[in-house]
Order: sequence, then structure tokens, then C-alpha cells
Amino acid sequence: MSEKVVLYYFNGRGKMESIRWLLAAAGVQFDEVLLTTREQYEKLLNDGVLMYQQVPLVQIDGLNLVQTKAILNYIAEKYSLYGKDLKERVMIEMYSEGLADCMEMIMMLPFKKPQEKEAQLNTIQGKATSRYFPVYEKAVSGSQYLVGDKLSRADVHLMEATLMLEELFPTILSTFPNLKAFQERMRGLPTISKFLQPGSQRKPQPDDIYVKTVFEVLKIQIP
Repeated sequence: MSEKVVLYYFNGRGKMESIRWLLAAAGVQFDEVLLTTREQYEKLLNDGVLMYQQVPLVQIDGLNLVQTKAILNYIAEKYSLYGKDLKERVMIEMYSEGLADCMEMIMMLPFKKPQEKEAQLNTIQGKATSRYFPVYEKAVSGSQYLVGDKLSRADVHLMEATLMLEELFPTILSTFPNLKAFQERMRGLPTISKFLQPGSQRKPQPDDIYVKTVFEVLKIQIP
């Protein structure tokens, strides 16, 4: 039996949450080492497992994987969430990269100064409804999945992104019925349903403790 996958990151979403989602969707159990002190981070640096001195870090199959996109691609390939051929794969990549751009805006929100947050929220909502959602609304019209006839990493990312946006803007899907129907289909998948239950390894919205911990562990000056 292979060793369990281990994730090294903070006790919050950040760049690791999409990795958690993808592993969960694939039905893969994983352990987490939650970084709360500078000493933990320095040990990883001294052990030489952080190629670019950055987290997230995922230990899987005897590898120390860094860089979020590389990690997601590895998991998707390993667990057949990456399409059946090159043409499907490039579509999955395009959809996934668009969602990554969208979620990056949300990810940075907790680190904005209070006076900057309202403008950031307006930007997020505007781009989500005018740039991103129309693409995915069309893609899932009459189709169960974004690409082909099988679940892919793009579907998992879309589910994560729409839920994150609904947390910020509860009615944001009101004019996107296909995306709402897509959400309900995804909720019906056993692995997704399990991950959405209380007590799973899905992380809540970031709070002040999460932000403070990130600054302290990475030795970033709090603005």
C-alpha cells in the first residue's frame, strides 16, 4: 500500500484549497501538516523539500511537489481527471486557468487593507459575472461536464469557485441557471458530497487568525 498523501500548508484555503478539492473529488485520503510557526517552515527549508522556498508542498508517491499548477496536473493525471486526449486536455487547462485567475482575486481579499476591500469585492463580482460565468454557463448548457463525457479537474475547480463566489455574493448565480444546475449535479457525486459535509478537510473562509499566521510564518510585515 502506498503511503498517504501529506499536505503542508496553513490552516486555511489559500493555494492549497483547490488541491484539497481535487484529492477529495478523486476519493484520495490525505493528511495535513498545518503550519503555525516559523520553526516549522524553517525546518522544511532546511530539509530541502521546498524547491522555491514556498508552500504549498504535497508529498505523494515519494515526491515533494511544489507549484500549485504542477501539483494539480499531477493529481489530475494520476486519478484520470485530465481528459482522454490532447484536445480535451487543452480545453481542461483553459477552463482551469480561467477559474484560477478568478479564485486568485478572492484568495487575496483577506490580505487587502480594510479601505481596499470594497473595491476588490466590486472587481470580483464584476469580472465573475461579465468575464468568467458567461463562459462556463455556455459550456455546461446541455452538457453534464465542461469537457467530454467524464469528470475532470476543470469541473472540480468550477464547483469550488462558484461556491466561493456565493459565499461573497449569495445571489450571484441567479442569472446563470446552467451553473446552478451544474452545482446540483456535482453535489450528487459521492466524493463531492462527502467533502461538503461538516467535519471534512474543506477549509472555511479565511479569518484574521489565518492572515496573521501567514504573515508570521513567512515573516511578512503586516501592512
